[in-house]
Amino acid sequence: MTPERFDAIASRYPGLRMAVIGDFCLDRYFDIDPALREVSIETGLPVHNVNRVRCQPGAAGTILNNLVALGVGTLFPVGFCGDDGEGWSLRHSLSRLPGVRIDAFVTAPDRNTFTYSKPLVHHANRPPEELSRLDQKNWTATPPSLGHQLADSVLRLTGEVDGSIVMDQVDLEGTGTVTREVVGALAERSRSSPDALILADSRRGLGGWPSLLFKMNAAELAALTGRSVDSLEDIRNACIALARSSGRSAFITLSERGILGATAAGESAHVPNHPLRGPIDIVGAGDAVSANLTAALAAGASLVEAMEIAMAAAHLVIHQLGTTGTASVPEIRKLLL
Repeated sequence: MTPERFDAIASRYPGLRMAVIGDFCLDRYFDIDPALREVSIETGLPVHNVNRVRCQPGAAGTILNNLVALGVGTLFPVGFCGDDGEGWSLRHSLSRLPGVRIDAFVTAPDRNTFTYSKPLVHHANRPPEELSRLDQKNWTATPPSLGHQLADSVLRLTGEVDGSIVMDQVDLEGTGTVTREVVGALAERSRSSPDALILADSRRGLGGWPSLLFKMNAAELAALTGRSVDSLEDIRNACIALARSSGRSAFITLSERGILGATAAGESAHVPNHPLRGPIDIVGAGDAVSANLTAALAAGASLVEAMEIAMAAAHLVIHQLGTTGTASVPEIRKLLL
């Protein structure tokens, strides 16, 4: 990719309108100073003294953060939080991001705010040590009334934006944003607008989903297609078959081996990772890939160009320790070119 071509793609980002549909959580980091360690008089257990609390949108919110870092002009999060303190913090964090409109982000009194609480012990001259995480989730089904409300927003916004990203993050199906109603809305949009740019990712796999641009890892590809993925050529063949059957491009993330993509026409390409340059933290890498793939495609990038940009962004993110990072256009440009 030439500098001129990258600049042409990135110059379109401020004019883009994009929706992020999915499970927004609150990433809450507790920064701990080990020099302040105590022992509880009452229990005899260690006490970790927190000297700073950092809150930022996580899960689907990490995708949103990456789009903000790219300078995408207008962003619409579609999801929900609870009517609780964590929900207030999440809405506050979202509302402070430039270009983000939270009209379709619902406060649901009968739901918990999806929260990852991450205690980090900061030692001198080495990466932060993450202690056991404390999670808050929903373990009951999302009410149909909320599902219909979210589905209405999905139908409206996917018809108004240049690209959409769907992130299904919850462990238990039907307990988050991507409910049966929302999947139905995505299917309707796929049928009515075959050219709509909607990228989908789910930690439980994409079996049974409508025809969208699928992003998954090799294990998920094997589970979905029933094909062998022992070699890069196996993965290529399975990805091509998936793209042809769905009529949409597909992307397979390959960890240290990079990413492979294929179009519905059967064209495919593999883009390797950049060499590592120190300690890494892979949290958020996949979200950076989703954000950069979709933004680049919406800005007119080819399959290969979008994957090259996404791999550069992922490389930058994994070298940011103690946070779920993002990559800006100048940072990507410097690494890529």
